[in-house]
Amino acid sequence: MSRRRPALKPARLALRDILHTGSAGIRARPMRIVLSALGIAIGIATMISVVGISASSKEKLLQELDKLGTNMLVITPGTDLLTGKKIPLAEDAVSRVARVDGVEHTGATGLLPHTVRRTEKIADTITGGITVQAATDDLPATLRATLRSGTWLNAATGKYPAVVLGDVAAQRLGITEPGQQVYINQRYFTVIGILDPLPLAPEIARSALVGWNIATSQLGFDARPTTVYERSADNKVGEVHQLIPRAVDPQTPRNVNVSDPSAALQAKAATEGAFSNLLLGLGGVALLVGGVGVANTMIISVLERRHEIGLRRSLGATRGQIRGQFVTESLLLSTIGGAAGILLGAAATAAYALASHIPWVVPLWAVGGGFAATLAIGTLAGLYPAVRAARISPTLALHSA
Repeated sequence: MSRRRPALKPARLALRDILHTGSAGIRARPMRIVLSALGIAIGIATMISVVGISASSKEKLLQELDKLGTNMLVITPGTDLLTGKKIPLAEDAVSRVARVDGVEHTGATGLLPHTVRRTEKIADTITGGITVQAATDDLPATLRATLRSGTWLNAATGKYPAVVLGDVAAQRLGITEPGQQVYINQRYFTVIGILDPLPLAPEIARSALVGWNIATSQLGFDARPTTVYERSADNKVGEVHQLIPRAVDPQTPRNVNVSDPSAALQAKAATEGAFSNLLLGLGGVALLVGGVGVANTMIISVLERRHEIGLRRSLGATRGQIRGQFVTESLLLSTIGGAAGILLGAAATAAYALASHIPWVVPLWAVGGGFAATLAIGTLAGLYPAVRAARISPTLALHSA
């Protein structure tokens, strides 16, 4: 009675052995590998840099919002529905706003019908886009404004021909430091301060600001504010926004406009990545092209290594082990390109952030997504060549070598 021989079981390859056999092609043809991985690297670098630059710009906007605050509201005159004319705010509009529950700071400006020039030799029709406005003493605290140089108007200087310039106004007038003079309403005013940029109040940046007292006594100002600024508690902004119109004009609150200047920056921060979709698409195309390049490299590798495949099959390697060898090689090739792409993308983001003076931010999800895309591309690119390699007949492979 004959005994049945036990079925032969293929030897299992350890992870170290799989990596060793999978990297054999990479070690043998380094230049080809570099060129093949370049497509993957370019695609990943494009995607990482696009996301990183977008995230860095958004972080800069969020930092500006934290610094400037989102609790400031601007009150301006409304428009009469019948005549289409602006309805002036009440003379005591500032004090009315200050009495609203939750309001912490108030300040105001009043537009004056004058121009500002360096000398009387310049025609008064040449305005340079600069307006002259009366300003209250507490306007900087409300706007959180800082001065590049000099000082702000106070109870003393507000009575005399002194002026504070916004940063844009100073640039257009050619004023570089306090002590210089400008010409307003047929007399010279001494510049006592120059403001830093105010992203939430660009109209102030283009203004020459004089004291409230001298504006009413010598510049024909009627003491009616044209713009009132207020700062409220963070948890009271919505409530204050609703109360201000009725506080300023109880009879016709619709004639009072209340706006949130930080809304534009918030919207910009929320949509910062909207224009990055096209570049991300281009990065995806580059990544796809890189994957095709990897697949092409793997197919050529299979054709060139038919003898090696036949020899391994004749020595007992299974089809699964052959497939695993070439899929591993494809994954290693894609991983090299992906790692290089992540480093290149992060470096490009850092260079842009340094040149633009913004924070350097590369989201972890972008790095993780790029690495996952690399593994997916490597797997897909290696499947067909691996299956093709596994189907090669050992006899024919050795006979054709």
